[in-house]
Amino acid sequence: EMQLAESGGGSVQAGGSLRLSCAASGFIFSSWCMGWFRQAPGKEREEVATIEVDGSTTYADSVKGRFTISRDNAKNTLYLQMDTLKPEDTSKYFCARGAGLRVGCHAGLHWWGQGIQVTVSS
Repeated sequence: EMQLAESGGGSVQAGGSLRLSCAASGFIFSSWCMGWFRQAPGKEREEVATIEVDGSTTYADSVKGRFTISRDNAKNTLYLQMDTLKPEDTSKYFCARGAGLRVGCHAGLHWWGQGIQVTVSS
């Protein structure tokens, strides 16, 4: 059974940092596009960052230069390092898997975890 379990969320002041982790199990982690998206109450889902099987990355303009996505295939773990956090980064963050085995991230993120709350105060 595929599972994605996020950790590392919490509350931080503006300008601070958090590192989210996502432990993956039940599938061949290294062969899937992975990514993070966020969704706040009453707002649309926003894809934050993705990482391909080959390690190439993409970021939303709103987080570019502040967030870094990475993966450790040996540990089946996805990370999101979030620096210089802003109040507008407050949201629930979800770890997600791509559309298919060795399918690029252009096909979107599907199958996500429970999500974890990140709150940034001003």
